Amino acid sequence: MSEDPLKTLSDMASDAHAKIQAAHEHINPVVEVRRGMRDSGIPADVMTIDCLRTRRRITLILHDEQPGNVLYQFITIDEEVGNNFQAMALSDLSVNTLFDWIQDYFG
Repeated sequence: MSEDPLKTLSDMASDAHAKIQAAHEHINPVVEVRRGMRDSGIPADVMTIDCLRTRRRITLILHDEQPGNVLYQFITIDEEVGNNFQAMALSDLSVNTLFDWIQDYFG
């Protein structure tokens, strides 16, 4: 696994995106890395995966104070990020996990 957790997560999201597009033409997720938290002084990187058709969003956070973990939340594009994140070890996250989340939540 890469030394840079954001690169690791970005690579997995990119691979999951390609698999989704090959398997599900109607799901076209938009993956974006957001710098807003870090820019406002919170030591974390945020990735969002959006489905514009369903207006649903998967938010993933890599927080410097929780190294090795990824925080995630399933919300809608119109909702503010809340505090009800689930956590898992980044090493337990895989392309297939992201694929399943996107397929199940956006499908």
